[in-house]
Amino acid sequence: MFKNYIKIALKVMMRNKLFTFISLFGISFTLFFLVVVTSLVDHSLGPVKPETRLKRTLSVTMGMLEYKDGGTMMGPLFSPYFLNKYVKSLESPQMVSISSYHHPVTEYLEDKKLKMDVKYCDSEFWRILDFTFLSGRGFNHDEVERIEPLAVINQRTRDDYFGENEVLGKYIEIEEKRYKVIGVVENVSILRIMPYADVWVPFGHSKTDLKKPTLLGGFPGWYAMVIAERRSDFPIIKKEFGNKLKYIEFPEGRFKNILTNVSSYEEALARQLFRKEDGNLKFFLFFVLIIMLIFMLLPAINLVNISISRIMERSSEIGVRKAFGASSLVLVGQFLVENIIITVIGGVISLALASICLAVINESGLIPYTHLSVNFRIFLVSLTIAVFFGIVSGVYPAFRMSRLDPANAIQGGQK
Repeated sequence: MFKNYIKIALKVMMRNKLFTFISLFGISFTLFFLVVVTSLVDHSLGPVKPETRLKRTLSVTMGMLEYKDGGTMMGPLFSPYFLNKYVKSLESPQMVSISSYHHPVTEYLEDKKLKMDVKYCDSEFWRILDFTFLSGRGFNHDEVERIEPLAVINQRTRDDYFGENEVLGKYIEIEEKRYKVIGVVENVSILRIMPYADVWVPFGHSKTDLKKPTLLGGFPGWYAMVIAERRSDFPIIKKEFGNKLKYIEFPEGRFKNILTNVSSYEEALARQLFRKEDGNLKFFLFFVLIIMLIFMLLPAINLVNISISRIMERSSEIGVRKAFGASSLVLVGQFLVENIIITVIGGVISLALASICLAVINESGLIPYTHLSVNFRIFLVSLTIAVFFGIVSGVYPAFRMSRLDPANAIQGGQK
C-alpha cells in the first residue's frame, strides 16, 4: 500500500507542475534557511574539534555586576584574579583552565603585513581541548610557571610567517617579544570562541596584572573552562562554585552583587538575556522553538492552501474511492504520506542548495578558518524538520478531504 501511495504522489506532482513548483519552492527555501542556520549553530556549539568534550565541559565566561548606586555591568567581565580565586580553586571538577579571549596584533615581516589573533592560556588549555597537532606540542605546567617565551601557532601563521613546514625551534616576534615555536596546529574556526586564535602563548606574557585584586579583567577579557569527570557532576560543581560566591569580596568597592555561574554556552546566553540565574535555559529553548515555529508557519499556511486546491482537483477521485468503501482514515493516511513525500523531496533539494551555499561561504573566507558542512547530525535534524513540516501542513487538508460527501465529490465538489 505504501508503495502505491508513493506512485500516486509522484503522479500527482507531475500532473500539476505549477502547484508542485510552488510547493517545492516554499518548502525548499524554508528548509534551506533552517539547514544553513543549523550548520552554523552546530559548527559553533556542537562537539567539533577541538571542543570534542563539550558534554563534560562548563565555563565561566559572562556575568553581571550590580553597582551599589544602581545600574549593572554585564558581559565577559572577569579578571584572572577572580578566575584563579573562585574557579581554579574548585575541587569538584577534573580540571580547570584559564585563558584570555583572542586579541588582534599586526606584525611586519619584510614587505608583508601580517594580522594575527593572539591568545594567552595555561597548560590545562591543551589538555582540555583536543587540538590536531601537525607538529610539536603545547606548553606544559612548568613552562607556564616559568613564563617561558614559547608559542604554538596555527597552520596559516606557519605558512604566512615562515613559508615552510619545518618551523619547530624557530622564533616568531609578537609585540616586540620573540617566542620559540614549539607546536603547529590545524586552523580553528573563529566561531569556536574558546579555542580560536592564530598564536597561543603562556598567559604570563599578558600585559594584564594577573595577581591584581580586581573582579574586572579588561581587554581582551578572560574566561575559565571547567571539565567534569562525568556530566552527572555538573550540579556538584555548580553548588561548590555558588557557595564560594556567597563569600565573594568586591575589591573595587563599587559593586554589591554578582550574577554568574559555571555553565554551558546556552545557559550563559540565557542568563545574560533574562538577568537571573535559575530557570533560564528551559525558557530560552522554548523561546527559540517558538521563533522556529513562527518562521515555519507562513510557508506551512501557503502549503495548506495549495494542498486544499489540489484536493478540490481530485474530488472526483476521492468520491469514487469513498463510494467503493475507502474509509476516511485510509484517505487521510494516503494524503499525509503524499504530503510528507513532497516535503522530503523539498528537504533533499534544500540540503543540496545548503551544501552549495556552505561551500561558497567556506571558499569566500568570510568566516576565518570555517569549514561548514552538512554532517550526519544536521541531516537528521533536517529530515525531522521536513517530516514535521509535511505532517503539520497536511493535517487540515487531509481532514477536509476525508469529510467530502462521496456524491458531491464525484460531481466535482460543487454542491
